Amino acid sequence: MNPAKPASRTKPVRIGVIGCGNVLEVGYMPLIERLREQGRADLIMACDRHPERRERVTEGYHVPRFTVDYQELVESPDIDLVLVLTSMPFHAPVSRAALESGKHVMVEKPLATTLEDGLALVELARHTRGYLLPAPHVILSPTFQTMARRVWGGDIGRPLLARARYGWKGPSWGQWFYRKGGGALFDLGVYNLTSLTGLLGPALRVSAMAGVAIPQRVVDGALIQVEAEDNAHVMIDFGNSVFGVVSTGFTMQQYRSPCIEVYGSSGTIQMLGDDWNPEGYEMWQSEVGIWQVYPETSPDWSWASGLEHLVECIQQGTRPLVVPEHACHVLEIMLLAQESARDGQIHSLKTSFGPLRFDELEQTLPT
Repeated sequence: MNPAKPASRTKPVRIGVIGCGNVLEVGYMPLIERLREQGRADLIMACDRHPERRERVTEGYHVPRFTVDYQELVESPDIDLVLVLTSMPFHAPVSRAALESGKHVMVEKPLATTLEDGLALVELARHTRGYLLPAPHVILSPTFQTMARRVWGGDIGRPLLARARYGWKGPSWGQWFYRKGGGALFDLGVYNLTSLTGLLGPALRVSAMAGVAIPQRVVDGALIQVEAEDNAHVMIDFGNSVFGVVSTGFTMQQYRSPCIEVYGSSGTIQMLGDDWNPEGYEMWQSEVGIWQVYPETSPDWSWASGLEHLVECIQQGTRPLVVPEHACHVLEIMLLAQESARDGQIHSLKTSFGPLRFDELEQTLPT
């Protein structure tokens, strides 16, 4: 169990960000600016290994201090929350250092790139003062939570099959996306796997096909050899003859299909758009006999909203809905999918996580 967390507070949460690239600019800075305007949080220090970013960050984002040493940031006594936006292989060591310094941590996906590191972070977070909130934050979207209530409430009967997809042509920046420790599963499939396990519970077994479909790509203006899988098809056994599949890759030019589909014994429910950017949902119930379409109710919801959720939890002294155990379970699914793609075998999972909870509702699947 975690030590007692601080009681509710009204002072702004002081944020330090590590990694000042595209994810900060596009995803988190608009949210940080809003939190600043509301007096709920402030960005007071930034870190990036590229010193040439200093001027853009300090002046463009109005950040008083900049460093190239993440240890300096995580050890700073005037920082409450560390936002980890580095390349994937650095997520685990930076998060560990921040937790050991007593900080709250929000880390981008994946939690880690090895199961050993993921499990170590989960265990560390149980005994440190700070919260650990890993991305992705798909279970926080109002559309996901409404669908979850429908599924758990039996509106489509007992869930039997599920399908999810997310992909695009792939980034033309950041060579680490295509190096070992990167890849489409860690960058894209992680969203769908979080959504399906959020709806249907922990997986029991995994098998997959994954590989490099486009061996060479132009990234950062240079032709590189792709090392990490850019194309994957993951099959999941949830037990009791309930199965799911995730299709993902830097190989999808475009699509027009639901991102999440759950097929039940008396109906179907589908999320439109992407699970990180929902556009509402639709549901078929056999007893009704027509598609019922529900437009998006929260078009301003952001995939970066986990940061706002964590700030709220810190200020109110409540525990986050997103838990490290769930992220570690998804990490194991991805690692076993990679292993299955190499050896052609079905692999059993060792990790699990407890039922999700949304306010008064806790995950209970119909039987």
